[in-house]
Amino acid sequence: MSSSGRPQPLSLMFLLGMGMASERITCPSRCSCQYLEVNCTGQQLQEFPAAIPLDTRQLILAANNVSYLPAVELSFLADLVYLDCRKNLLGDDLDFTFIGVAKLVYLDLSFNNLTQVTFSTFSHLLSLVVLKIADNPNLVTIEKDAFANNTWLRHLDVSRTGLTFLDTSTVQDLPNLRFLGLSDNLWHCNCSFLDFVTWMTESNVHFPDADNITCYTPEGLRALKMPAVEAQLHFNCLTRLYKQDYIFLCLIGFCIFFAGTGAAWLAGVCAVIYEVHTSKGEEEEEEEE
Repeated sequence: MSSSGRPQPLSLMFLLGMGMASERITCPSRCSCQYLEVNCTGQQLQEFPAAIPLDTRQLILAANNVSYLPAVELSFLADLVYLDCRKNLLGDDLDFTFIGVAKLVYLDLSFNNLTQVTFSTFSHLLSLVVLKIADNPNLVTIEKDAFANNTWLRHLDVSRTGLTFLDTSTVQDLPNLRFLGLSDNLWHCNCSFLDFVTWMTESNVHFPDADNITCYTPEGLRALKMPAVEAQLHFNCLTRLYKQDYIFLCLIGFCIFFAGTGAAWLAGVCAVIYEVHTSKGEEEEEEEE
């Protein structure tokens, strides 16, 4: 160091080298790190990587064998906005996993083993714009209010899952939704599904791969595309009466008949009693005279 207190070029290079070394040390093993990004793609990781820099904005864990995302370790990454966990082994319960990454904008959980989505799964992700949970063949349930807090959600993909039903309000109440993937699911096109199909035809949402959004059950509607399904369900559910409907109408008819007969009988009895009472009164008056 010179008498002026400034470091000499050699000392400055040494300090820079130390800084770069410290950056390399904080990068997780088998991952590559750039400015605010950690990429661990295809590294056969079994667990969530340790020593992720706390200022990381983008974390890519794609194509590994991670089966669990620790909520505590994730919460340390408070500035995380992009998380790619596709092609892993994430399974049953993700409730409250993302409670500490409220700034997350992009989340990809496709090609995993998810089984359900509840209100507690993504409710803390108030800034979420893109959510991909496609290609989860064991995903059979998405609760009605699962995305109630994700009002900024613009892109949602639930294609190629085990879903057979999706409540209309689940997606209808998302004001910014513009892209919804629904293809190659096992949709059960019964009368309960009519509202959802009607919403699809009337909304401004884009449905990619629309030719593969078809019914799986019942047998009579299998492979039928959604626009055609709406007309068929309108006919089946709103104009056609089933056996149980006829039974119900017959029961209502019998009830009305018996109720009318009983009311008429009761009215007749009352009239007779009134006539008898009136006649007795007149006879008593005549006897008194």
